[in-house]
Amino acid sequence: MTHTRKPTKSTHDWHAVYSARLTVTDLLVLVWVVFGVQIAWFGFDSANLAVRSTDLAVSYTSVSVMLIVSWMAVLSIYGTRTDRVLGTGFDEYKLIVGASVRLFGLLAIVAYLLKIDVARGYILLAFPLGIVVLVFSRWMWRQWLVAQRAQGRYTSRVILIGTQESSARIASELQTRLGAGYLVVGACVTAGPVDSHLPGSTVPVLGDIDDLHAALDAQSADTVIITSSDDITPTRMRELSWSLEPGRHHLIMVPRLIDVGGPRIHTRPVAGLPLIHVETPRYEGRTLFTKRAFDIVSSTLLIVALSPALAAIALVVLLSGPGPVLFRQQRVGHNGHHFQMLKFRSMVADAETRLAALQDTPRVAGNSVMFKMKHDPRVTRAGRFLRRYSLDELPQLFNVLRGSMSLVGPRPPLESEVSEYELHVHRRFLVKPGITGLWQVSGRSNLTWDQTVRLDLYYVENWSLVGDLVILWRTAKAVLAREGAF
Repeated sequence: MTHTRKPTKSTHDWHAVYSARLTVTDLLVLVWVVFGVQIAWFGFDSANLAVRSTDLAVSYTSVSVMLIVSWMAVLSIYGTRTDRVLGTGFDEYKLIVGASVRLFGLLAIVAYLLKIDVARGYILLAFPLGIVVLVFSRWMWRQWLVAQRAQGRYTSRVILIGTQESSARIASELQTRLGAGYLVVGACVTAGPVDSHLPGSTVPVLGDIDDLHAALDAQSADTVIITSSDDITPTRMRELSWSLEPGRHHLIMVPRLIDVGGPRIHTRPVAGLPLIHVETPRYEGRTLFTKRAFDIVSSTLLIVALSPALAAIALVVLLSGPGPVLFRQQRVGHNGHHFQMLKFRSMVADAETRLAALQDTPRVAGNSVMFKMKHDPRVTRAGRFLRRYSLDELPQLFNVLRGSMSLVGPRPPLESEVSEYELHVHRRFLVKPGITGLWQVSGRSNLTWDQTVRLDLYYVENWSLVGDLVILWRTAKAVLAREGAF
């Protein structure tokens, strides 16, 4: 795939086609759910809905049709198929749930005011089941869309505007996340020396900001991303936005503050200025209580459920060679406090003493702080299997139960690693270290040190319980994939 490949459809066309497919799927889902619930609740016999104080009786078949039409209407009204929510993030799913709950509330109010006797079981089954199946069908479409975008289809073709450095940084980020739907096809540089391509990438430099429209036409691009605005005056920025064709071209600006989660960002217009408010993260009160309660309940249930597996693994480790079953290691945790982290022993008994001799051995490229070696000679035969599926980390559930760790959080570092940290990296100690985290589900040992730090700090700055649940779900997939585990 090259960045200059011509698209088969314009962005507007593929959005319209994709949205139409979602509409058809939503309709099929609702017909299947609503009529399925009607048949399950009333059978194939005709049933009528009665309106008290009148002689009016309406068949539940008519009620089902009206419910489906109303549901499709609110999904459209609340923008569940608009361009801005399709393909990435959770907004699409949130809108589906929100629109459905509002419809349920509206129907409940109408039924109460008009004294309509609606079968409660029919409603209480249809709505939750409809929401679940709708979200699942959208998730299936999302997987298909991500696969298409990995091939360069169903994407927005992007021209970057900014300095070479900022444009190269944004191009690199977007190229590693093709599933987000932005394919960078060129750049217009605003200042500094101009090369034929952005540094470290294959994205061609197509001129300066005055060459933007020629670049848009030449590359059939539909989206302009401004990566830095220092060299663009407010007047020039307005002229640029006015010159883009409405409905065909889109303008995106990259803020200087990156790695900030959406819930922390709020836009508030003041005196004609679009002020962006960024909430500072807090780690106190309800936040800490919620996370700790979740850790206690989850770790207890997991320990009980996995107790047979824990016993079997302990026996395997015991028979793998001399040494203790559990490996205890001093790690740095919350607020810089030290604790004993538990793992099943996966190495020979004198692994720590052999470490010095391996320091100069080639290991993971780009990771100069964390010692990670793909074929570490200290790992036992049983240990390789345990590491491949992260089974050696199961005893850390006891660390979680005791409170020194959390289920989800930054990776717990060694004291020797902390001594090499830059000042800003110490922010990772604002929360407890975790058994799993963004590092675990985003490449694990394949990541460079800078990538590891960035993921840990993003988690610290943007923690949420929903985010933890998503990471735990992705952890299961990452463990089964075994990528980066050694």
